[in-house]
Amino acid sequence: MATVLIYAEHKEGKVKKVTHELISEANRAGAESVVFVAGQGLDAVNKELGEMGAKRVIAAQGDAVKFYSNEAYGKLFVDAVKSTNPSVILIPATAQGKDLAPRIAALLGVGLASDCTKIQIDGEKLKATRPIYAGKAVADVEFVGPKPYMATVRPNALSVGAASPGASAAVTALSLDTGALKSTVKDVVRGATAKLDVTEANIVVSGGRAMKNSENFAILEKLSEVLPNSAVGASRAAVDAGYRPHSYQVGQTGKVVSPTLYIACGISGAIQHLAGMRTSKIIVAINKDPEAPIFQVADYGIVGDLFEVVPLLTEEFKKALG
Repeated sequence: MATVLIYAEHKEGKVKKVTHELISEANRAGAESVVFVAGQGLDAVNKELGEMGAKRVIAAQGDAVKFYSNEAYGKLFVDAVKSTNPSVILIPATAQGKDLAPRIAALLGVGLASDCTKIQIDGEKLKATRPIYAGKAVADVEFVGPKPYMATVRPNALSVGAASPGASAAVTALSLDTGALKSTVKDVVRGATAKLDVTEANIVVSGGRAMKNSENFAILEKLSEVLPNSAVGASRAAVDAGYRPHSYQVGQTGKVVSPTLYIACGISGAIQHLAGMRTSKIIVAINKDPEAPIFQVADYGIVGDLFEVVPLLTEEFKKALG
């Protein structure tokens, strides 16, 4: 049986959905799913990973890994690779995963397929599909050479298997030699927000330059509050105009999202924005310009004033969702 080693991301004691997606994919392929996790107070996280279907968990705990560190987490993950000898390594294509994966690949001396939207595990082999040329084409990648084969996978790209309440995984502790580290992270200052990140949301409502100012984003927030598991995003034009912080930006120079539903409000559809949301399952575009490029990729288009259309959508969703 092939072994798949998965990097688990968690926040405030909860495992991120993309980790569940990767565990489910490994289990569907009939592989042994081994999950690496680091942090403090991991009992609840380890329990959740077991219920998600992980067969084994390698847990690194302590002050040195209280906060994410490229150096510390990379060293520990490589130690986990040496102890498990996996055929495949899967890492979420999140901000953290994109930072960590290249370091691990370099330390192991293996190749890496990044930002994949589809993977296929066949025994000890790995095939992947990933967008190229700013999303205008896709490449099918098949690995050759030394194992393990590595890929980062876009959140919401894979389906989630059913959880098994009460199931548990065998947990192995992993220690870190802090004397070998060149630096340690003492504290992390986070923005004061409890809102769902756009990369994790099943529904994303994004606004463009046509929002006119930051206050008008309130109508998108109201729509997002009605829709379950949703978040608000923004185009680069809106971010550059100061309507929203960069953390909201969707696009080639922002965050890449693959939600079930993407609602683009007042976004023209520049290729840089399309690169960040083209893989959404369903795209709805709202724009006054019937010739806007966004309509070329949209599954549904509404030609109209977003300030009239969005409030109407909000009311209709309220009725439909009760």
